[in-house]
Amino acid sequence: MATIAPSSLELNQKRFNEDAATWDSNKKHVESVEKAFEAIKRNIPAFGDGSSKNLDVLEIGCGTGLLSFLLAPHVRSLVGVDTSDGMLAAFNSKVAALPDPSKANLAAVNVLVQEADDVHVQGAAAALASRRGETGHDQPYRFDLVVSHLTLHHIPSMPAVFATMYQCLRSGGWIALTDYEDFGPDAIAFHPMDKREGVERHGLKKEELEMIIDGTGFNEIRVEKAFVLRKEVEAEGGKPAEERDFPFLISIGQRS
Repeated sequence: MATIAPSSLELNQKRFNEDAATWDSNKKHVESVEKAFEAIKRNIPAFGDGSSKNLDVLEIGCGTGLLSFLLAPHVRSLVGVDTSDGMLAAFNSKVAALPDPSKANLAAVNVLVQEADDVHVQGAAAALASRRGETGHDQPYRFDLVVSHLTLHHIPSMPAVFATMYQCLRSGGWIALTDYEDFGPDAIAFHPMDKREGVERHGLKKEELEMIIDGTGFNEIRVEKAFVLRKEVEAEGGKPAEERDFPFLISIGQRS
């Protein structure tokens, strides 16, 4: 009987479940998230004009919550989604460690979001609204900002996920998505060799992102260099182990 090869989703779930316990102790994970947070603040108007506390945020691929917990003090609410039980357990342990978890303005759910009205996302958004004292909400929840960091390179269909993000936004809402750039063959070294199985693409291409975001219907589109992460890469292909610079892109767009 032929065996069925595991999907990239299954491979990624396995990898991230295994890595969850030590994820936050990796200094480069923390550094890249801090730089992504600063890039989001620079590029989303609400963080510059003082209105960010009015934002309801959806984070695609929230992981252990490194970015979520940086954003949470600056926004009204944040719903994170991920498909790794291990990562979400780490996220939830951080929520439980807050002084008053019952008043937390962030929550995470295990779901691969494929539609704006997903029951898990809607339930989490409703729970956070209830904590704020909002009642009688009679329509599906939508968001003012969708963020992700180092998630898009794992997703099989980028047009599909951008379409979902568009549907999840209110009119006038923004996307702010950070990931490393495909700058050529050397970009593959971003992941160690034993972490490459299941990776859909080794970095993102600026022109492809612009085309997909424009085709989805966003306005105010910008895809530009956000920061550079310097990290050590393995010896490979006759090249020694060394530190190498990896450029990151930020993708911005606004729903009309």
